[in-house]
Amino acid sequence: MDAKTGFFYLFSAVLLYAAFRVITARNPVHAVLHLILAFSQAAGIWLLLKAEFLAITLILVYLGAVMVLFLFVVMMLDIRIDAVRRGFWRHFPLAALIGAIVTFEMAAVLMTGFRGMEEPKAIAGLVDAAGQVLPYSNTKALGKLLYSEYLYPVEVAAVILLVAMIAAIALTLRQRKDSKAIDPAEQIRVRAADRVVMMKMPVTQQASSEAVSAPAAEEKKQ
Repeated sequence: MDAKTGFFYLFSAVLLYAAFRVITARNPVHAVLHLILAFSQAAGIWLLLKAEFLAITLILVYLGAVMVLFLFVVMMLDIRIDAVRRGFWRHFPLAALIGAIVTFEMAAVLMTGFRGMEEPKAIAGLVDAAGQVLPYSNTKALGKLLYSEYLYPVEVAAVILLVAMIAAIALTLRQRKDSKAIDPAEQIRVRAADRVVMMKMPVTQQASSEAVSAPAAEEKKQ
């Protein structure tokens, strides 16, 4: 067994263990961490298959953005494990049935779907005008394929993502009527004259003679 085969079995074993722990971990944070481990092992397998673009995309997009966001959301939510476990046995038969179907389909594909197929061969490098062989780039070939033959689906996906991003921004920036938030810039620029106004008002009732003589009598006693 060569080094490539050994790394494949190592990545596969860790990937299966991490995937199993994702669905069996009791703590949601631990489940997300095992999912991050599973994605990293899948990226390693893609590197062994010479699909470096997919491996780097998996690391940057899922591990660097999506899974970190999931981890922050799970840590911020007040998830009660006892309330989640109440309906476990009620939904267990349906979950077991779906799991059995998925397992049967994967076994059918692995046992019968790859027979008679040869190992994919590496594409030879391109030849330039001088007759020299250029090194083959998987990322460059994938980019040419996406922006030539699959240009229309890429544009449709880009428009859908743009609409989703605009909708998320619109939902976040909408103002609530019951919000009592105050702009800090307005608090800094405030002046005393803007908050307190001194007004002169005419006297509406004269003070009685008893009210005026009472303080004078107290002063004489002292």
